[in-house]
Amino acid sequence: MLERLSHKRSRLRRGVTLVEVLIVVAIMAVIAGGATLLIIPSFKKAKVQSAKVGAEAVRQAVELYQSDSDAGECPQVKDLVDAKKLPANKTDDPWGKPYKVLCDEGEIHVVSLGKDGQEGTPDDVRDDFKPSDIKRVSDSI
Repeated sequence: MLERLSHKRSRLRRGVTLVEVLIVVAIMAVIAGGATLLIIPSFKKAKVQSAKVGAEAVRQAVELYQSDSDAGECPQVKDLVDAKKLPANKTDDPWGKPYKVLCDEGEIHVVSLGKDGQEGTPDDVRDDFKPSDIKRVSDSI
């Protein structure tokens, strides 16, 4: 009987085997991979939404700049910062590139050049985007 108890205790002290550890690590890797697939699209969409909000803020600064000056010129982001209409830390989009101001026949548009930094590509984000545009752009990056 004493021998049976000591045999049982030695089995309990043995610990876990390498195979058991590898199984647990594999399960954790599968869970982490699944979570990553769910988070990355949301992160892309958040960046596009942030670019739209930033572009709207720059557009409002342009409107304020134009109302204060009688010139009616189309200012660039640097002009807005110099005139203290826009904080210096709000001049870049989420990808680290400066917003571009476009003025055409009294209409003001602000554009983020998107992830690729090229003008006129499908990943450009404008200040007048609708939710469907945000989804389209976030799906393309």
